[in-house]
Amino acid sequence: MGIVKISDELHEEIRKASTAMVRSINSQSEYWIKIGMLAELNPTMTYSDIIKEQLRQADVKAKDVSYE
Repeated sequence: MGIVKISDELHEEIRKASTAMVRSINSQSEYWIKIGMLAELNPTMTYSDIIKEQLRQADVKAKDVSYE
């Protein structure tokens, strides 16, 4: 593990996102880094495609959920 220096502004956005997503600040940062890296490695995939693939690889069996 290492230390990554980021701007105060980005840290504040991570803090706010981590609250909304119920993650620690470190977990939110790691999530954004992972998704960003996957997006760069797979430029033709959408965010939804990336998430679906990650869930598939984790063998998550989720049924369709609709918002009503």
